[in-house]
Amino acid sequence: MKIDTLCVQAGYEPHNGDPRVTPIVQSTTYAYDSAETLGNLFDLKESGYFYTRLANPTVDAAAKRIAALEGGVGAMLTASGQAASMLSITNICRAGDHVIASSAIYGGTFNLFNKTLRELGIEFSFVEPTITADQLEQHYRDNTRAVFVETLTNPSLDVIDLELFAASAHAHHCPLIVDNTFATPINCRPFEWGADIVVHSTSKYMDGHAVALGGVIVDSGRFDWTSGDYPMLTTPDESYHGVIYTEQFGAAAYITKACTHLMRDMGPQQSPQNAFLLNLGLETLHLRMRRHCDNAMLVARFLEDHEKVAWVNYPGLESNRYYALAQKYMPSGTCGVISVGIKGGKEGAARFMEALQLAKIVIHVADARTCVLHPATTTHRQMDDRQLKEAGISPEMVRLSVGIEDPDDIIADLDQALMKV
Repeated sequence: MKIDTLCVQAGYEPHNGDPRVTPIVQSTTYAYDSAETLGNLFDLKESGYFYTRLANPTVDAAAKRIAALEGGVGAMLTASGQAASMLSITNICRAGDHVIASSAIYGGTFNLFNKTLRELGIEFSFVEPTITADQLEQHYRDNTRAVFVETLTNPSLDVIDLELFAASAHAHHCPLIVDNTFATPINCRPFEWGADIVVHSTSKYMDGHAVALGGVIVDSGRFDWTSGDYPMLTTPDESYHGVIYTEQFGAAAYITKACTHLMRDMGPQQSPQNAFLLNLGLETLHLRMRRHCDNAMLVARFLEDHEKVAWVNYPGLESNRYYALAQKYMPSGTCGVISVGIKGGKEGAARFMEALQLAKIVIHVADARTCVLHPATTTHRQMDDRQLKEAGISPEMVRLSVGIEDPDDIIADLDQALMKV
């Protein structure tokens, strides 16, 4: 089936007399007649549901739909996008390991890597998103276990050269992990360009209505974990009586371990209610992304010519430095997010945002309603001046998330607010 159909149909197939819509299974536990069956479930000898922290039918339906959209062998939903990013690393890295990450990533992800995971003993090197292959080569160490990037960086909107990063990572027997939140699988499928693991904050475009926190990890099933040093996947797990994930689960070793080990012990499972709402959002993802991109292009062209705007960064514009890469990886559109520099610096940006009427200032992005944010003083506030520069964030930058309202109304609101700068 094509991707538009997968948005609507994948993940749940009703049988005779079943609900047509994926039902909410709002239960923490499940009943069995056989003690042996329940024991086999705990030993991973059988598959099924026994406690919602590990698996739930509603949650699984959404995970399967996203796996189908990305072209992966399996997926695991989490309580937030932050949890998905954390587990994508800790599923294969432990104290003493090293990860290379783009410096231009979401501020929360940067903080997770630079503080919390560092405090747990995992080291990180942050590299410019525009780094060359030769420059990237210099950052690998004997203990490098993964490379992490965003398809479209948040909020600087750099377009990552996925093939370059994938080839580099694979030359060192490391997987490439890609946060595909902004592009979504509608506009880019990173597995087709060499990525091995994909993560999303499903709270953004996938949900689409800002009603349900969530995240997801998707496994391509293509990375050979036996080619590098990944003992958590290739040696016996004594907590499951010596199971070796690569031997018992093959291509799905990574995602199986995430579900059975990390979700078991850390427990950031997405709730069935949120997964139900996510499923509803996924049904219209293909329609909304087209509208977001169409509206954003109109808005970007308007801003590009406005006297109160210092600069506009939107990869869909022919004048953008990432236009060629965007056409390669996202020919149907990038996303609805635009980064824009307002004349007057930080003060000008504040006046602009406060004068908006239709658009609102919110700590969110990528839903149906147009909204704005000042990254330097909010999502990336913890960064120092050097880190902000490396992340592509300046005092005059406003992150504009273009919604699916009538574009004339959006532009009129932006225009009247700009005239008050």
